[in-house]
Amino acid sequence: MKKVLLVIAVMLVSMPSFAQNKNAKASIEVDGVCLMCKERIEKAAIRTKGVKSAIWNVETHELKLIYDERKTNLDTIRQSIVAVGHDTKALKATDEAYDSVHPCCKYRDEDVQRDHKN
Repeated sequence: MKKVLLVIAVMLVSMPSFAQNKNAKASIEVDGVCLMCKERIEKAAIRTKGVKSAIWNVETHELKLIYDERKTNLDTIRQSIVAVGHDTKALKATDEAYDSVHPCCKYRDEDVQRDHKN
């Protein structure tokens, strides 16, 4: 009986180590060129259930995230971003979603990229 109680106690103590992180941090690369892109990308990420913070850097294209792993994951967040027309390293936006972004935000177009560098 003591062994059974000991095994149960060990299992209860070790269970929290298998729990998912409430405040997981991650960063993903997201294509875009301007502040309108920044707003669209951050808004798409924040609207994903479980995302607590999303900050995208225009120069580095890095989206820094804080999210609850119990409610969402990086694939779901990427899907939300791709749905508003922005490519990630892992997923590409559909042509239809990409065409919905403002003409100033056409990050796949080399002329637009060049204009934003000046």
